[in-house]
Amino acid sequence: MVEPEILYKDSDLLIVNKPSGLVVHGTACRHDATPNMESGTLAGWVAQRFPDITGVGESMITPEGEEIARGGIVHRLDRDTSGVMVIARTQEAFEKLKNQFAEHSIHKAYRAFVYGIVTDDRGVIDKQIGRARGSGSARSVRDAHGKLRDARTTFRTISRGYDSARPEDLEARASYLEVFPETGRTHQIRVHLSYIHHPVVHDSLYAPHRPPLLGITRLALHAYKLSFLHPSTGKLVSFVAPLPPDFIEAEKRLIKAE
Repeated sequence: MVEPEILYKDSDLLIVNKPSGLVVHGTACRHDATPNMESGTLAGWVAQRFPDITGVGESMITPEGEEIARGGIVHRLDRDTSGVMVIARTQEAFEKLKNQFAEHSIHKAYRAFVYGIVTDDRGVIDKQIGRARGSGSARSVRDAHGKLRDARTTFRTISRGYDSARPEDLEARASYLEVFPETGRTHQIRVHLSYIHHPVVHDSLYAPHRPPLLGITRLALHAYKLSFLHPSTGKLVSFVAPLPPDFIEAEKRLIKAE
């Protein structure tokens, strides 16, 4: 497994850059099991590298009814999303960070490559999200059922154009966005961008039949920046996860439209 990169640590916080493909939690991290690297999860990696964090936080119950230890992990990223995550090293830090997430006061910025030309320089998507009909994991705006949750996402367009490897192909048009989820719903960015007909490149769940672009062979979504109040000092702190190599290469391959 590709290990997370440690971006920062102090007595309260551990900030990591999670690689794409690494799941945050898994059933190998139950309270009655010892998490380890073999579990292939971020929680297992944290437990091995920082065993003092194992008891921090609170447990969660999976849909299968299993109790899983969070091990200081306050929030999550989808398996195929890369980027910055904060992990609490003390219970007090965990509670304070959890409250900030619950109050939507933590500022999150993502980078995403999406299909098609996004004509707006800036935009707001304010649409409720619920479970998609006929799918256990997918979420939806148009075809949602059950409990609907408020969700708001804003974005700005960094650039738009076409894949230099396929200059004549209309299907190779793409845009590069900075995205700011103001709420924290499951798959929020992916669902909202799909709703406006610009799904994230290589999203196997929300754009399963679209071809890969820009040399990217995984979900083209990266959690770029996280800003919040430090649980001990109360000061605003910000942490950036450097763009991964495939994003840097994709930036070069995206030829700006005239």
